[in-house]
Amino acid sequence: IAGYAQHDCGEDALKLFQQMQWGNVNPDRVSFLNILNACANLEALEQGKEIHAHIVKSGFESDVCVGNTLIGMYTKCGSMEYACQMFNKMPKRDVVSWNSVITGYAQQGQGEEALKLFWQ
Repeated sequence: IAGYAQHDCGEDALKLFQQMQWGNVNPDRVSFLNILNACANLEALEQGKEIHAHIVKSGFESDVCVGNTLIGMYTKCGSMEYACQMFNKMPKRDVVSWNSVITGYAQQGQGEEALKLFWQ
């Protein structure tokens, strides 16, 4: 999955992730990070939301790195609403969390929101 995701073969990464699930192989943290990056590169919001649901069921949503990657995926897919929901749900945030949302706002042409968050 990582190889496909890193070489812009997101569709293949998604297929392999699906095969993993069919084979009853539970994804780990790294699997989720890589498949979320594939979704982000494809701007595949619906698949990203499905994987987010799987992350919740698997108990990885509270992981800061997974949370940051979810925020990044949502912003790259153009959904600041979901990115902010994820940000607000995070029990612990780091500088990457803040930067991801601020960058998302800026990239979506919402400079005022980016500045508001920056000054918080």
